[in-house]
This record gives sequence, structure tokens and C-alpha cells, in this order.
Amino acid sequence: MISKSTEPQTVESTYLYALRLLTGRDYTVVGMLRKFSARGVSESDAETVIARLQREGWLNDRRYAGRFAESALSNGRFFGPRLRQEMLRRGFDAGLVSDVLTGLTGDFDEGNEVRQVLERRYSGFCFSTATDRDKRKIIGYLQRRGFGLSAIMNALKAAK
Repeated sequence: MISKSTEPQTVESTYLYALRLLTGRDYTVVGMLRKFSARGVSESDAETVIARLQREGWLNDRRYAGRFAESALSNGRFFGPRLRQEMLRRGFDAGLVSDVLTGLTGDFDEGNEVRQVLERRYSGFCFSTATDRDKRKIIGYLQRRGFGLSAIMNALKAAK
């Protein structure tokens, strides 16, 4: 998809466009390149702008990856393989994802995280009185977030 603007894209206008994007949220280098491509920015201009944004500290994949992973873990949104998959889908380099997750996952206990999500989402859940349908629903929800089945079952059985 090419930009609707008929004005030619200059390096300066591309830089200002990138700054407007970055005021709303963080982007990866790959994500920013996708935005530039959709706008019809030449490859050389895009590389120039990316280098400038990185040099000035506006675009930093490592910082964004750390923030994203920490937020996802602390909110219980993603965990384990699902978090890795989500980060790769967003355009983070596989090596960077491994580095960030190795540093962060040591601080998080999967069993504790499952219990927190379970309490937050399904407060008052009792495994012994729940129907099989409710158990499957909760297990599926937690597995889609990336939690392992053994951690889920331990947390469910401990829920009273």
C-alpha cells in the first residue's frame, strides 16, 4: 500500500513522520521499515532515517524488547514460548529475544504467575467443584498465554 500523499518523500519528512509514529508507541526497526515502505520511502532514505533515529536514541530494539517482555510477564499476558513467538512476530531479532528472555524469565516463577493470573481472571475458582467445561476453558485460556500444563494443573489443584 502506497501513501495517499502526492508529495515526494524526503529524508526530513520521513524523519518527522517517524518521530510522530514514535510518540504514540515504540517500534522495532523492522516495524518502522514496514511503515516507510507503505509510504513509498526509498530504501536508502529509510536506512538514513533509521540510522539517525538509532543514533539519537529514539529507536532502540533492545530497550523496546525489554519493556515489552517485562510488561507481558508482569501482566500475565504472555509467558514462555508464547511470549517468544509474539516477540518474533513483532519483528524482534531471534538473538535479541533470547537475550532478553534469558535475563527476565529467571525473575519470574511460572507457578506463581499462573496463580496470579488465575486469581485475577477467575477469582473464587474452586477446582473440586468446577465443571469439566469450566476446567477446560480455564486451562485453554492459560495455555494460550504460554503457561505449561504442569504449572497450570498445579495452580488449579491448589485453588480453593
